[in-house]
Amino acid sequence: MNSRDRFLRACAKKPLDRPPVWVMRQAGRYLPEYRALKEKYSFLEMVQTPELALEVTLQPLKRFKLDAAIMFSDILVIPEAMGQPYSFPEGGGIQMDYKIRDKTPLEKLSTSHINEKLAYIYETIKMLKRELDGKQALIGFGGSPWTLATYMVEGSSSRSFAHIKSMLYSEPKMFHSLLKKITEALIIYFKSQIEAGVDVIQIFDSWGGILSPETFWNASGKYMARIISALGKKVPIIVYSKGSHGWVQDLNRLDADVLGVDWTISIRDFYESLGRKAAVQGNLDPALMSTKPDIVKKETLWILKEMENCPGFIFNLGHGILPDAKIENMEMLVETIINYKSEE
Repeated sequence: MNSRDRFLRACAKKPLDRPPVWVMRQAGRYLPEYRALKEKYSFLEMVQTPELALEVTLQPLKRFKLDAAIMFSDILVIPEAMGQPYSFPEGGGIQMDYKIRDKTPLEKLSTSHINEKLAYIYETIKMLKRELDGKQALIGFGGSPWTLATYMVEGSSSRSFAHIKSMLYSEPKMFHSLLKKITEALIIYFKSQIEAGVDVIQIFDSWGGILSPETFWNASGKYMARIISALGKKVPIIVYSKGSHGWVQDLNRLDADVLGVDWTISIRDFYESLGRKAAVQGNLDPALMSTKPDIVKKETLWILKEMENCPGFIFNLGHGILPDAKIENMEMLVETIINYKSEE
């Protein structure tokens, strides 16, 4: 069984001899080859140039025996394609060119020509499919409507999310008009990713956990559910809603094939709480990748033992890999999973 088939069987909750492994945000500053490329090109240049995005996507696969690749891109390509560009200031962080705080900028957003504006991503996907040649699964992705809206309204990263929450409660008509537009754009985008050749779509609801249990479905969940319904089960859908694991009933309503979970709860408890309605991926604490190989091995084995005899388990970090991760720790992580059965 090749890596691609292993990954897709796990998404379908079929038994395997070992869980497949991939890592969110596989490429990045922890790899010297990425840093070397970053000295020559900006992040946006790498995202928008298919040849560079191809190279960055393949970098971790050349080092590690991963079962899936995640295309190199950014969730904010959707606001940009809708007419709200973004940049990375020298001081760090994200900066949107303007903020969606009233009807005027909201009305400027358009879902027309999404595919034309994002053609470079579809070309990257086609190039990756040729390079992977069916050996690893290719994961396409995008942000959830709620998560994208937080950046579009706040204008940057935020700690309080005061403006988007104020719009949610005080200007519900405007809020839902924005979320509907983003949802429409994402449906177009994901369908085109699938046509270009991705094997799986992942929706990153990175800020789902800042919502209350009472508002999660109305502000985030129902829009992800609309996307999943519109895609029609053409490929498996992964939803990673960080910090939302306590709202199992709402997560089950999404009808996703796979649900990601962060490291703050027991992955086995999360798996059981879903009633096996979805496969589960997670949930090693990313901070461990900055420690030592023996620590990574110990904690990886603990999760593997927790999830023994659980069809539909995909090993992953509980969030994206951090810039200070050590290559030897990544090597130990993958080696431990691949050799797990021989260590029982």
